[in-house]
Amino acid sequence: MIDKNRIPQHIAIIMDGNGRWAQARGKARSYGHQAGVDVAIKTTEYCANLGVKFLTLYTFSTENWNRPSPEVAILMQLMFDNLDEEIFNKNNVRMRIVGDVSRVPEFVRESILRCERNTAKNTGTTLVIALSYSSRLELTEATRAIANEVKAGTLDPADITEETINNHLFTNFMPDPDLIIRTGGEQRISNFLLWQAAYSELYYTDTFWPDFDEAALHAAIEDFQNRERRFGKTSAQVQQ
Repeated sequence: MIDKNRIPQHIAIIMDGNGRWAQARGKARSYGHQAGVDVAIKTTEYCANLGVKFLTLYTFSTENWNRPSPEVAILMQLMFDNLDEEIFNKNNVRMRIVGDVSRVPEFVRESILRCERNTAKNTGTTLVIALSYSSRLELTEATRAIANEVKAGTLDPADITEETINNHLFTNFMPDPDLIIRTGGEQRISNFLLWQAAYSELYYTDTFWPDFDEAALHAAIEDFQNRERRFGKTSAQVQQ
């Protein structure tokens, strides 16, 4: 029983548990990754129907490049095979990518950029795929860009504000996440949206990502709606 008038504007999800879900069924990890892709597509449709403005999916971290090369190759191929513009356009979903896509294979990168272009005019949910993403990398790149502006004399260090940093992040086109969900039983952020998560509500579930269905999403949103978001204020101030 969720209140559709108080849907989180931005939901971010750490999709964890694909490999363990597959291994528990005697299957290869790739079987779990394919199942995870199917759930990602369905979750995007659920969020579009609910009116969620931004959905960010932690798809592949910079640390994931350290996984066995056959698994990385499978993950990249799955990304290429499932960038279905027809599904996005049917649901009025705009797709964006954040991360260091220079490390992504060229055939995947070209498909991503094409999908971004061909969904750019959609006005519903923006699906943000965090691919080859690391929050520490993001902050390092932002710091380097700001330092170069100071060096060039176009920015006074005294004028650097939180907004300055926000404007140099990969995510400068969207608001901070209201709700961050992590599946798979782990309870950590794993280098995901560290700056942006300052006042996000965190929701952890033991459900593996391939089992995360519409009811599980609704449970997370209902839990979010039952929390009091104070942003440093007292409860009395919030109530007023």
